[in-house]
Amino acid sequence: MLILADEAKGIDWNALWNTVLNWCTTTGIRLIVGLLLLFIIFKITNILTKKLYKRLQRKQADETLSRVGTQSIRIVIKLVCLVCFIGYIGIETASITALIASAGVSLGLALQGSLSNFAGGIIIIVMRPFRIGDKITTNGESGTVEDIHMFYTVLVTPDNKVIHVPNGSLANNVIVNSSIKETRRVDVVMSIAYDADLNKATDAIFDVCKENALIFTDPEPYVGIKEYSSSSVDLNIRVWCNNKDYWTINNYLLVEIKKAFDEQGIEIPFNQVEVSIKNKE
Repeated sequence: MLILADEAKGIDWNALWNTVLNWCTTTGIRLIVGLLLLFIIFKITNILTKKLYKRLQRKQADETLSRVGTQSIRIVIKLVCLVCFIGYIGIETASITALIASAGVSLGLALQGSLSNFAGGIIIIVMRPFRIGDKITTNGESGTVEDIHMFYTVLVTPDNKVIHVPNGSLANNVIVNSSIKETRRVDVVMSIAYDADLNKATDAIFDVCKENALIFTDPEPYVGIKEYSSSSVDLNIRVWCNNKDYWTINNYLLVEIKKAFDEQGIEIPFNQVEVSIKNKE
């Protein structure tokens, strides 16, 4: 207790108070002002980038470039302001830059996969093999592109599941884009029995195609034999329509051709199993 009392008597409280007061009137004020300015700039940046995005939407600019571009601008401005804030409050930025550089090298070695995803994101944004709203198939996954980020792309499946696909795999694999063309061909296979009238079945299919105005007459519908299977003759039906009408026409053909075959007595064969029982006696 005596030692602590002696040490307490040795503290220069006036000097300590002057140091705290000096810090508050210099660095402390800078810190408060810097934080306040940083908060205001961040708010203004968010507002301006949102307005820029809405303006680009009104001008019908490309959705992918609009969204990714405004996000990138927002991030860059905030990073620059953060570095300026660090320098403003008196922290040496040169040492921080060196630290960031060394940390970047270490992270680069540890996160090679993430860097490949980042590079893939840049390739997707520049080359634009697909855009937001397109229906694509890649890596065994299919869905509508909801958003494109720098590291991954968000797909929404027809049953409303969300899939996050890494951009690295997207940039290095096959991408099937079903939305890039205005027109699309619908392929349907229908089977008839071997003893059915082939010409009658073909005419029935052409009549079904003529009744729907969504099916193009140029190129005209095609009906031909795909193959002779074990129990049926498989007919290949090909028609063209607008891209947006693909599934409507696909369902129309399957339903209406079946009805036409039933009306004209054209048999659609199906697998049957014959069971014979032998009496041991």
